[in-house]
Amino acid sequence: MNLQELILEAIHSPDYIPLIPAMLLEEIRVATSQEIEEKDFWRALSQLEKKLDVAFTKKGKVSSPADMGIFKGIFSASSRGTFGFVTVDDKEFFIPPGFTKGAIYSDTVAIKRIDMSSKYYGKGNEAEVVSIIERGITTLTGVTTLYGKGDFRIATLTPDNEKIHLKIIIPRNKLNGAQTGDKVLCRITKYPEGQFEDALGEVLLCLGGKDTLEANYKGILHSHGIATVFPDPVLAQAEEVSSEKISTQGRLDLRDKIIFTIDSYEAKDLDDAISIERTENGYILGVHIADVSHYVTQGSPLDKEAITRGTSVYFTDKVVPMLPKALSNGICSLNEGEDRLTLSAFMSLDNSGNILSTELRESVIRSRVKGIYSELNDILEKSTDSEFYKKYESLMVDFSTMLELYNILKKKSEKKGAMELESEEAKIILDEKGHPVDIVKRERGISERLIEQFMLCANEGVATFLHNASIPCVYRVHDEPDKEKIDAFALFARNLGVDTSPLRTKNTVTPSQLSAVLESAKEKGVSSIVSSILLRSLMKARYASIHKSHFGLNTECYCHFTSPIRRYPDLTVHRIVKALLNGQITDKNIGAYEKLASLSAQLSTDNEIRAVSAEREIEDLYMCVYMEDKVGQTLDCIITSVNSFGFFARTENLCQGLVSTESLGHGFVYDRDNHTLGRGKTIYRLGMSVKVKVKSVDVSLRQVNFELVEEKKKGTVIKSLDYPSKKKDRHPKRKRR
Repeated sequence: MNLQELILEAIHSPDYIPLIPAMLLEEIRVATSQEIEEKDFWRALSQLEKKLDVAFTKKGKVSSPADMGIFKGIFSASSRGTFGFVTVDDKEFFIPPGFTKGAIYSDTVAIKRIDMSSKYYGKGNEAEVVSIIERGITTLTGVTTLYGKGDFRIATLTPDNEKIHLKIIIPRNKLNGAQTGDKVLCRITKYPEGQFEDALGEVLLCLGGKDTLEANYKGILHSHGIATVFPDPVLAQAEEVSSEKISTQGRLDLRDKIIFTIDSYEAKDLDDAISIERTENGYILGVHIADVSHYVTQGSPLDKEAITRGTSVYFTDKVVPMLPKALSNGICSLNEGEDRLTLSAFMSLDNSGNILSTELRESVIRSRVKGIYSELNDILEKSTDSEFYKKYESLMVDFSTMLELYNILKKKSEKKGAMELESEEAKIILDEKGHPVDIVKRERGISERLIEQFMLCANEGVATFLHNASIPCVYRVHDEPDKEKIDAFALFARNLGVDTSPLRTKNTVTPSQLSAVLESAKEKGVSSIVSSILLRSLMKARYASIHKSHFGLNTECYCHFTSPIRRYPDLTVHRIVKALLNGQITDKNIGAYEKLASLSAQLSTDNEIRAVSAEREIEDLYMCVYMEDKVGQTLDCIITSVNSFGFFARTENLCQGLVSTESLGHGFVYDRDNHTLGRGKTIYRLGMSVKVKVKSVDVSLRQVNFELVEEKKKGTVIKSLDYPSKKKDRHPKRKRR
């Protein structure tokens, strides 16, 4: 342990009583039998105080901040920016107006309970910001507006992120050529010291006009920190390691086996291949994954860049890879007819699809063919009449066996209640100039689902193998949902006519119960809407170094093992597996692997959130550009989301727009429990069909505005049949506390 860790261990021990620094230092010296320099101790203590990991009492004694009623968390601003919230250990604190101390969205702040004399004092979850520990945002994108002339010219920046309620003043000598209406990348040079003060900034880069596709594209990349260029040392190392000759020494040689990849036509980073063998008791499924850890060694320039990126990011028109193309599309990609180093997982399964054992081996493979989803789906539909049959003819016996196992695994998954949320994905078609000309729904056939089931099997097998061996792992975990949120979901689903009887229980909610509700929603033709609301009611999946089950899959052990080219946690799992296979993990160094798993889990979760957010924003941008020339057109839509400010409606090709309450007229009331917006007998609810006109498109804000033309189906008052309706909250702000 380092000195900071020793201090934290001491003050968090159950029998610790606050001590003055000198006595705490002496206690640590005695407990550890170490000669600790006083200056080193004070330096460590000072660093911990800055991060609010320790606090001092009025008498100068070292204490835990929590023992003094001080907590650390991330500040989240309200929609108006006048108040906010801070979540600490799943408890949400309300920060009233005037108590934010100038904190803005994503700042790390220290908070304490509000004094009893305050008018905001209430039920125990009102707090005030006492200090800003770390600013969450240093650079941001936005649109400039210039005022004045000559020496008196200044500009203001309107941030793109609507959660950032901050007025930023940019002096004329810091504009870097920006004009009114330009999209820019800005650095904050001075933060406001109070809630109503302005910030100062400087333009780092002018991206172009706020309504152009190019400027907004660049803005999204910058705002999410998506680096599209690799540093020269990283590229040089990638070229060097990719020129290494493939060797079978110390590896299982599988080059004569029928092994092949199945992926999309566009995919160039092929990191998984499959094989199958029928046995007396069932099957041996081989999942062969690119051995990226052989080329990306821990602590190397390639590794440092990979852990910073965390994941490849897939946009409409490009991929921003986690690793340079010399690796991702080259030596690590399991290309057809080329020898490749792999880490193979062999799952022995019985005839019911249960994993009996998992064997892991370092190997070498040679993929027989690059299988394409659409081509194999065509063969499944047309058999020997398919134009693609000849390409796969030599593989059809094995592929037929794979289909047998897929159906077994699918049936097993359904039987144990693993949830299959119906999510519709858009495929945006671009012309030669990169302009969106069409949007269609992305189809998923049997071959896509087959690969999904096989990868799930491998991930479960590897996680179980490591857990049973008491070896560290980066688990993919999904916590149980909050019962109150599920009760609210059940009320909503019941109002759509969905059978929610499986959820009528006082016990913990199970995936099987929710799967039964989803099946009923499918029968009623509302599965897409119900899946969407259920997804909001569930916890977010994340990475963790501590073993926990995966609720959605109803699996005790699960990890990500199958995509090390594009996900860093998979790469970490590979390193741990290979260290185990080579006898490198001992009782003395297992702690280092535990720290590796913990760090990887934390960073990977953060990077995944960042990447998903950027991917969604780019998709929204292209959809807005596509809708620009649809202004004035009338479209059929389905209501997908209802809020106090209006409802969102989605077209058949998944483009979404807002029908605001202002356009509907006065008097509409939002029912939070039933997800409805109503006035008298007119009720707008999720799943309702409406006809809208495209009113306007704001590319810079990535927002499409609709206005209602007519309803296809008359709105009706919704009544709850199973659950007592809650009284409408006349003070929504109080409820949000």
